[in-house]
Amino acid sequence: MSFMNGFERDRIYAEMDESSGKSKGGIFSKLLSIVLLLSIGFASGSIYSTFHNANLITQTSTDGAQTILPNTTQISSGNNFAVLPATSLSAVVESVADSVVEITQYTATQSIYYSKTGFAEGNGSGVIISEDGYILTNNHVIAGAEKIKVRLRNGTEYDATLVGKDAKTDMAIIKVEATGLKAAYFGDSTSTLVGDFVMAIGNPLGELGGTVTYGFVSALEREITIDGSTMNLMQFDAAVNPGNSGGALFNIKGELIGIVSAKSTGYDVEGLGFAIPVNDVQQVIDDILTHGYATNRPFLGVSLDNGAYASNNDPFGGFDSFFGMFYQQIQYGASVVEVSKDSPAEKAGIEAGDIIVSIGGKVISTAAEATTEISNYNVGDEVEIGLIRDSRTKTVTAVLEEYKGQ
Repeated sequence: MSFMNGFERDRIYAEMDESSGKSKGGIFSKLLSIVLLLSIGFASGSIYSTFHNANLITQTSTDGAQTILPNTTQISSGNNFAVLPATSLSAVVESVADSVVEITQYTATQSIYYSKTGFAEGNGSGVIISEDGYILTNNHVIAGAEKIKVRLRNGTEYDATLVGKDAKTDMAIIKVEATGLKAAYFGDSTSTLVGDFVMAIGNPLGELGGTVTYGFVSALEREITIDGSTMNLMQFDAAVNPGNSGGALFNIKGELIGIVSAKSTGYDVEGLGFAIPVNDVQQVIDDILTHGYATNRPFLGVSLDNGAYASNNDPFGGFDSFFGMFYQQIQYGASVVEVSKDSPAEKAGIEAGDIIVSIGGKVISTAAEATTEISNYNVGDEVEIGLIRDSRTKTVTAVLEEYKGQ
């Protein structure tokens, strides 16, 4: 057996260490190279995927087929999926804003002697529904108007004429002599869900035409009474103000789904706007465009005002409201201001100055109640009407006819 001297042993160990170090270094270098290659691959794929998906998305059609659309953004709104340009909301607004107009109506003012002294101005909004100038709005926006003006988004102004109206649904259609207008596209309001995105466009305060506000559908089929008529309205939280009435409520796809009709106001009340769903009034719109009035609306043929005041101990006396205010007062009935010629009311013997206190046995306290009660009947129905004439009660029977826009 031979033994290595110390020098040889140290040399061999040094060579072994060097060889081991080279081996370890080689393995580490290979591992590092693999990791770097994988990282670059994943990063490249991620960058490509991000870029690709930003420019290409799929849209599923009704038959289940998928279509690739470039340069689009997909926005979900309830069951409605809209594929829009990348500048989605601004693009939708730009595509529909020209279909909303400002409306100014002028109502004659009178002195205490009933002579005309000038015009009172009222403002609202409207939605163009045809390229040749038909415009949809609320009945209460143009009610009593002697003159109506329309202003387009581009500032062009037109005189407008009334085509027809329907107090029950608070709808009216007016017409301007113009062509090539931007008409709104009607959507399906029955497919609207609570939580769906909506935007309102109108003329708040009568001087801020074209104002756009965004929000969501808060509730559906809210039973709201406006001017004596009860309607099922869509509630939303986009900001609206006086002047928005008659304006548009669009969904995310730019489809007209409602006509803004009312706003709840008062202390600590915010975000309570209401719109008439377009599907609910489509038949009324068609009737007005075809006939100039909504069909199958019962008609009595009277103009009404709120009735007399009487003290609580003399319900059929004390009609003088000035002296009566010193007593506990009860307002009752609907005062007949005018009776239309050849109307059911005239045929039944109702006269101007009569006070209607009951319809079909139901007590009437205001003109709005009388109008609402008549609307609950059908054309051709016989209705018993309780009157007060010369401080005496009287009952007459009227056969309701169809309202034809008188």
